[in-house]
Amino acid sequence: MTNILEVNNLKKFFPTQNRMFKGFGNQSPSHLLHAVDDASFSLAARESVGLVGESGCGKSTLVRLITRLIDPTGGNIWFDGENIARIPAREFSRHGARSQIQLVFQDPHDSLNPRFTAFDSIAEPLKRWGTISRGDRLRKRVEELADRVGLPQNLLTRFPHQLSGGQKARVGIARAIALNPKLLILDEPTSALDVSVQAIILRLLADLQQTLGMSYLFVSHDLNVVRLLCDRVIVMYLGKIVEIGSTRALFRQPLHPYTQALIAAIPHANSRHCTVRLQGEPRSPIDPDPHICRFYGRCFKESEQCYQTMPLLLSKDSDRAVACHFPENQTEG
Repeated sequence: MTNILEVNNLKKFFPTQNRMFKGFGNQSPSHLLHAVDDASFSLAARESVGLVGESGCGKSTLVRLITRLIDPTGGNIWFDGENIARIPAREFSRHGARSQIQLVFQDPHDSLNPRFTAFDSIAEPLKRWGTISRGDRLRKRVEELADRVGLPQNLLTRFPHQLSGGQKARVGIARAIALNPKLLILDEPTSALDVSVQAIILRLLADLQQTLGMSYLFVSHDLNVVRLLCDRVIVMYLGKIVEIGSTRALFRQPLHPYTQALIAAIPHANSRHCTVRLQGEPRSPIDPDPHICRFYGRCFKESEQCYQTMPLLLSKDSDRAVACHFPENQTEG
């Protein structure tokens, strides 16, 4: 299967300063926050991949790098055969690949321009990057997109404050698919919606992928949603990818201790369901020691080796990779 996206050794470090030294007349020493550190993965055509991890693990920064909203510190992003990491973020908006990578934002309430009607919001990418800019062709295309996402055409003249949360979500999805992108990045697209509306939007996204043949990178905290929608799962912790695997294999037998803890935290009807409790606090992402495992201090499997050698992300079989010195599953039963 052909890969539409390949991320190789991608890094993003943000400079920060030690506030303890401020106010003494000297410039405070610079430090680096490792938001994304040496991330590598691929995404095949028509594949749906979930990206999971707790808040602060680097998911949103990784999304901003792939969509070229910010420049990487290092590494490569191969999209459709071209290394787009070499294109400065300020120039990518005019590049041809821009129309083929689209983003559905987390909050449909804040991601729409309050001065644009639903019609204007859907038409904006067509005007900016498409070949249709005005007239009957534009109106026909917008109406076609509205029908495709289940948005009644009589709502196209309404402004965002006149729409429900589910209707705003449909506008955001219609806007994202207007240019027939090859890659759609979904950043928590249902987290701000009611549960009943979430199910409808997720079904819509699944149908659109089948119909339009797009690839999905689905960012979410909800592991049940990821299990339903995604073919594979990427698990991040403090800027590092710690496990990659097919959804079925990863949920049935998680190998990394952090993945085991995430899956064990899913609410379960069985009172005897095995739980994994993490102790301690997360390590600082600022100037982390390159030899110490990022999960050290919280891991129930840790040893002296974890404090001396950073585990590498290594393949376990054809569809599994894990960064752990002791990747055996100990939570079954």
